Order: sequence, then structure tokens, then C-alpha cells
Amino acid sequence: MASSGATNDKKPLKRRAIAGSFLFKLPDGDEKQAQVALFRRSGKVSTYQHKLAPISGSVEKDDANPLATALREINEETGLTLSSIELLRVGKPYTFVDESIGHEWIINPFGWRLKDKSEGGKGEEGITIDWEHEGYGWFNPLDVNESEEFGGVPKLVNSLRRVWPEYDLGVKAGRHLTAGLQRLRNDHESGARQLAEVAISTLKNLIGEMDSEVIDATWWANVRMAAWHICKTRESMGAAITSAIVKALDRIDAILTQDISPQEKVSQMVKVLEDQLSQRQSTTERIRSTFVDYLRQHVIQPTTESKERISVLTLSSSSTISACLLQAAVDLGISLDLRILESRPLYEGVTMASKLLEMENESADLTVTIYTDASAALAANGIDVVVLGADRISSAGDVSNKIGSLSAVLSQRHIAPDAKVVILSETEKVASPGAAEEHPVEENDPMELIQTWKGKVKGASVIENSLNGAESNSARAKKVHVKNTYFEWVPAGFIHAYVTDEGLWSVADITKRSNWIGEQADRFFKDL
Repeated sequence: MASSGATNDKKPLKRRAIAGSFLFKLPDGDEKQAQVALFRRSGKVSTYQHKLAPISGSVEKDDANPLATALREINEETGLTLSSIELLRVGKPYTFVDESIGHEWIINPFGWRLKDKSEGGKGEEGITIDWEHEGYGWFNPLDVNESEEFGGVPKLVNSLRRVWPEYDLGVKAGRHLTAGLQRLRNDHESGARQLAEVAISTLKNLIGEMDSEVIDATWWANVRMAAWHICKTRESMGAAITSAIVKALDRIDAILTQDISPQEKVSQMVKVLEDQLSQRQSTTERIRSTFVDYLRQHVIQPTTESKERISVLTLSSSSTISACLLQAAVDLGISLDLRILESRPLYEGVTMASKLLEMENESADLTVTIYTDASAALAANGIDVVVLGADRISSAGDVSNKIGSLSAVLSQRHIAPDAKVVILSETEKVASPGAAEEHPVEENDPMELIQTWKGKVKGASVIENSLNGAESNSARAKKVHVKNTYFEWVPAGFIHAYVTDEGLWSVADITKRSNWIGEQADRFFKDL
């Protein structure tokens, strides 16, 4: 047995934060056929020589964050740049100690998708390994293991499962998670409310397919890790998704402690999630009722003359906004002058206008005018109300919504300063604590914009060719950037009312709910 003196003579552990990046290729874009690249470390590196590993490197003091480290290391070790890869998943960080080499590692795992040439990337041919590796190979993620024969670095599976939780769910449940995450990430037409329903359905389906012969702490940890990824896969919509998921986990947790068989527990869990989905159907009706009351009290009654017409400015496409506006026209017996910004690049405003016209509600006196996004100031002339949805509401009451929302509100403040700015939103859109600037900004594929220019805009091909030439580091490529940002923030100070499924809310109500969401998220995810 070692003496206490020997113990005291041990050298302190070297503590290092690492960004570890798993590179995935998805044949035909199908994540269910995913393969992961593992790189065999060379004999020239200081640790874990000749072992299979993700692309890894230390977080340096000049790196803005571990994500910046990951991008730098990918470029250094493979030659790939951001034009050839896309962030697929962000794993939950963890720490482990390897006493054999005297290190404590803080691992920040990331998953990246390798773009093919049709997307402007270089594909697998673009991978050029540096001195840190002696080769690489592609593996089915489920085949990666900790055996000596496989030859991976310590905790390789733990790092992988944090970006690929399908590893622990079983084949059927894993496929449900894969499909659900892919839909959440790629659906840019549905709003936060619809995506929250996809999130709940994904959780319900994977629980129904998991191996549930034994429901223990490991089973529960696997469910919570899958739920964490559901919350994180589309962070610009994360408020609604996280709120819905923590409510679902709270209901599931209540069943875990019941003295019933594992099969009965699963049946009850699936049932409570089905109930949660069905209860969501009545939220629009509650918002609609509160909205009509607000217009009656704050837009119609304050005027000295009888008001027969209300002019409303809105944008993007929202089934909740459409239903509320139609109901207001009917219940208040007024003519509705609806002005909709077209909402590029996907033109959701045009879609909403078409849906309103297709409804053909003869009881609603409705005229629709579509404006270009750039003419928001013209559209604001003489309006009574700006009606916006919300994809996220910060704890201070700031609202993240479709790009163009702030322009519409600023136009209203200058052109129609007496008009009201009203937010229609489910309370689940309230985010956990944090200022607006702390929330992630969703930058989307520039090709969405470029596709709308093709064949219509002179010089569009020059822009496209310059962007596609970014990998070559040409002088022209360095000068061209195309920003396709989906969401922007409207400050709380510009907003007159928050109309929710729980009534008319104040900023204090929002802050209280935000704190609750933060507490629940810590409860379920902090110890993973």
C-alpha cells in the first residue's frame, strides 16, 4: 500500500479543454445511413499514438469558444473549410481523468456533415490529412467500440454517443431520433409551434421503440440525452421545443417511480405524450379569444368615431395569426385591411395570403395587399396594428421573429406612431434565462437566396461562382459574402401587448416563466 507521503508527491494533473469533431457523411442525405470518419493518430503526436480518434485539438486562449477551436482544427488537420462542412450536432461536454498520462480532459464534442460537390463542398476528395494522422476510415457509428482490437482513444464511445445518442437507443428507437432531428433541422417553413409538436412526437416514438425490459437510471439517462439533442438541434426555435420537451419529461418522470411493470410504464408514457399533443390543439382558440378582446378594448373603443375598418401589417406565415385575424373580422364586425410583407427568401408572406384567400370565409370582410419587404414603410402608412408571431421570447420580453419584423416595427414607429405592436404567441415560446444577444443566430444556406436570383438577376452567376470558389481562396471569393439570416429581435420596449394562450401577459409574467424553464432544463439535463 502506498504511503500518504507518496500520495502527496504525485504530480498535479494537467487540465486541458479539447474540441473533438466527428465528421459524418450521409449518403443521399439520409442520416439513417450515416458513416463517421475516425482518424488514426500518428507516431508524432504526444498522446494516444496510433489510436483512432475524432479530429481533436486544445482550446487555445485566442479561440472565441470550443466551436471556433473545432473549425480551426478541422482546417489544420484535414484542409476542409466551412464551405465543405456543416455543423450537424453539438454534444454535451464532459470531463474525464487519464491518470496514466497525468491529464484531466474537458471534452467538447461536435458532429459535422461533409458536404458533397453538388453543394459547393469538396467532398471526401477534399480531405488532406496532416502530420498528426497516418490515415482515416469510415465506420458505422454503431460499430464503434472501446475494445483493444478496435483501437480507439480513451472514452471514444462516450464522445461519440454525445453527438450520436442513437448509439444507446437501439436500432428502431435510434431511427426515430435520427429522422426527428433531421426534420427539425431542415424544416424552414414550419413555425416554432409546429416544430415543438415534431419534437414531442419524436420523443414519444423513440420511447415506444426503446428496449424497456428494464427501466432504470441508464434508461432514463438515455431518454434525457435524446431529449437534450431534440432541444439543441434547432436553437433558433429552441425556446418552444425546450419548453415542450421539459413538460414532457416532467410527465414521464412522474411515471418512473410508479410500482408497475416496465411495459405498463412505457404505455403510460406514450399516452401522456399523446395527451400533451392533443391539448396543444386548443391553444390557438385561447389566443384568438384574447386577441379579439384586446382589439376591442385597445384599438376600437378608444376612438371617438365608430371604427368600421382596421388596417393590420404582418409578415411571414402563421396559422395562428391567420386564424386570429379572420376571427377578429367576424366577431368585431369590421372590415380588415391586411397588409403582408412577402417575406423573402421563401416568400412565406405570399403563402399566408394565399391560404387566407383559400379559406373563403364569407363572414369575414377581408382585403389582402402584398408588399415587398423593402417597402415596409409604405405598408405601415395608416395602420392600426402590427401583428407578429414569435419564435422565441427572451426573459426580458424581447421577441425573436422572422427577419423583417424589426424593420416593420421601426417603420410603424416613424410612419404610424399611434399603432399598436401586438405579439401572438404560445407561452412555450418563452426561452430560459438570458439576454437576447446570448441566444444563437441562425445563419442559413446562401444558396436559398441565390436560387431566387438565378435566371432573373443580372450578375447572379458571378456571385454564385465567387462563393463556390471560396475553397480556392481566390481574391474575389474573399470579397463576397451572402447573409441569409432567418430571425431578428424586436426589443420589448417596442411591444405593446403579448397575447398568449394563457391570456394577456406582461414582461413580469414572461420572466417568471423563463426562470421556471431554466430550472426544469437544469433538473433534466445538468447531470448528463
